[in-house]
Amino acid sequence: MLGRLGFATGRMVTRGVLGLGLAFAVFPGPAFAQQGPQSVAPVAEKLLDAVVNISTTQAFKDPKGEPLPKVPEGSPFEDFFKDFEGPSQASSLGSGFVIDPSGLIVTNNHVIADADEIVVNFPDGTKLKVEKVLGRDTKTDLALLKVTPTKPLKAVAFGDSAKMRVGDWVMAIGNPFGLGGTVTVGIISAVKRDINAGPYDDFLQTDAAINKGNSGGPLFNMDGEVIGVNTAIISPTGGSIGIGFAVPSQTVVSVVDQLKQFGETRRGWIGVSIQSVSEEIAESLGMTGSKGALVSSVAPDGPAAKAGLKTGDVIITFDGQEVTEMRVLPRIVAQTPIGKSADVGVMRNGKLETFKIVIDRLNETENAAQAGAEEEPAPEAEMPAETAVLLGLTVAAITPELRKKYGLSEAAAGVVVVDTDPKGVGAAKGIVAGDIVVEVTNEKVATPEEFATRVAAVKEANRKSVLLLISDAKGEIRFVAVPVGE
Repeated sequence: MLGRLGFATGRMVTRGVLGLGLAFAVFPGPAFAQQGPQSVAPVAEKLLDAVVNISTTQAFKDPKGEPLPKVPEGSPFEDFFKDFEGPSQASSLGSGFVIDPSGLIVTNNHVIADADEIVVNFPDGTKLKVEKVLGRDTKTDLALLKVTPTKPLKAVAFGDSAKMRVGDWVMAIGNPFGLGGTVTVGIISAVKRDINAGPYDDFLQTDAAINKGNSGGPLFNMDGEVIGVNTAIISPTGGSIGIGFAVPSQTVVSVVDQLKQFGETRRGWIGVSIQSVSEEIAESLGMTGSKGALVSSVAPDGPAAKAGLKTGDVIITFDGQEVTEMRVLPRIVAQTPIGKSADVGVMRNGKLETFKIVIDRLNETENAAQAGAEEEPAPEAEMPAETAVLLGLTVAAITPELRKKYGLSEAAAGVVVVDTDPKGVGAAKGIVAGDIVVEVTNEKVATPEEFATRVAAVKEANRKSVLLLISDAKGEIRFVAVPVGE
């Protein structure tokens, strides 16, 4: 485990320093004389004025969300209550940068989250209150602010993060620990990093020092172009250990343009649920490699359904871009313009087919389903007379008694798992009693006999595993590749 992941402005627990050792090494020869660019001063001088400090204040509130009352000045009990009430406001510091001389500033959403007042501090000492948050996006942790300057501001331009390679030099400018404008230099350590921060993770990793207060600040290439927004670090101490992450400019430009135009993000949607293609799943589908995104369900009347995509398809390409792994597809779809007709390359039954999908808009304000009234536990149902026992699973046709026992919907179809061998291959893949086997190798099954026939056919074809489409009682669907054994 690398350490603790946190935002660069977030509060992090410091474990303490147990000891400090210093070591010096002397390296002969000129090979070590050049450790990087001779000087970044010419680049930094042109950029410092465009990087700002962002300070926020937030009034403490009672449980109802109302500001806590203050004792009037001059009250005879003023000194008494001051000993107990503590501070009335919380404050924090972050970074940002100007992208338009008229007063548009980019920062991280978490820098300004829940703030009652936001003030932008410029390097020349000017302070401007943010008059409006033009928009924010929690999924990429970006926000766009508007201030009204008394004179045109120094602005910076975006570069192309897709051109950055591991080993390229980069420079971070920000406000670490509230010290003010600070420049650090390092290299790109990795690209396309997934740190489980959101559905569109595609971070640049850098060893340029990023610390608390650097969040929202820019990461520059050596041409002085913004190729990332510094967002998070991994650190056991709260200070930089050389593992920092920046949202790539390719993502930032798309999000900021939408926030500027609409005040919100408008992402593409095609109406499929997907999962990764493991080696076992690839083998069970007759594929030579484990790339692409496996379609586990298709939304009725959604763009994918209208285009002809089906459960069990593997999306290999989308709008001219290769889908090397499952997590790539949501990001590509999200950035595709709404209304565009995109070509989608799909592996189906071992053959590559192409479909055209018209991109719809993702609804990002989905409401959570409300819980229903409590029901009395259903009585235990007897083991059905007709069952099949294969892959460590005992399956049966769905009966009214089994629907009630496992809480299955009236629409649920397939064969239901009524028992599992704890040491069996099915249980090892996470299949439990109450799960429904909807399909076996992309063919629907409704009886234990059909289930057994399909599994036997896979064995006869000398496949190492059988692909099952599994639905749980809530209707959540997933593919599972189960070894068929001897």
